[in-house]
Amino acid sequence: VVPKEMLPLVDKPTLQYIVEEAVAAGIEEIIFVTSRSKRSIEDHFDAFPELEMVLERKGKQKALEELRHVESMATYTSVRQPEPRGLGHAVLCAKELVGDEPFVVMLGDDLVAPERPCLPRMIEIHEQYGGSVLSLFKSPPEQISSLGIVSVEDVGPDVVKVTHLVEKPALEEAPSDLAVAGRYILTADIFGFLEKTPPGKGGEIQVTDAIEMQAQAGRCYGLRFTGIRYDTGTPLGLLTTSIAYALKRPDLGPELRKYMQQVLEEEQDV
Repeated sequence: VVPKEMLPLVDKPTLQYIVEEAVAAGIEEIIFVTSRSKRSIEDHFDAFPELEMVLERKGKQKALEELRHVESMATYTSVRQPEPRGLGHAVLCAKELVGDEPFVVMLGDDLVAPERPCLPRMIEIHEQYGGSVLSLFKSPPEQISSLGIVSVEDVGPDVVKVTHLVEKPALEEAPSDLAVAGRYILTADIFGFLEKTPPGKGGEIQVTDAIEMQAQAGRCYGLRFTGIRYDTGTPLGLLTTSIAYALKRPDLGPELRKYMQQVLEEEQDV
């Protein structure tokens, strides 16, 4: 079984785009929280000297450079989550590796268009105000009940202070239409809050419950993110994201656009 994070987006795994986003923001150490069925994640980012030798012998320089780029663009560590007990539990699994430093959490099925990244600005907000920082976007009404929703106080043009956070509220009970995207900067005190968080439905520990405790303590901020976010967690989401990314590429976009126009014209003629 291929982990959903490793499903190809055009011609490389979804997770590789996320790692490249982190590296572009200046992050040098990557921790993967994996499970028994996700060994391919570790393998993809590990050195593969046998394949390097084959590519070098065959003169496939471009493929060789890409392989070496993937394995060397950051330092990689992985930790196992013994059972799926929620994002909060996954974060707790990395506690010993993270230590006392602030750290970034990036969900493996959430992509941000590289033309307008959010991490560099989130890092600036953390450095200016301290505390944890969430990436926030305006959610359409039909998605509110499946997302983490916040109430906020404005601090700056694109900065808010998060005062309340609720996981998957009913539309009529949502405190706003601002939802948490799959990017977080968390301070190390989140681990203490997570350890105090009782398991919820299905025995899961939700990171939103711990962030709510930070918000109540006045230590949580948010970025009003206006870039493009892609959810690759569903088959349709993965497909539409692949199309969007392919259309931006000069080697694929023109021909793909031509093909799509042809298909649409043929459907109209039916």
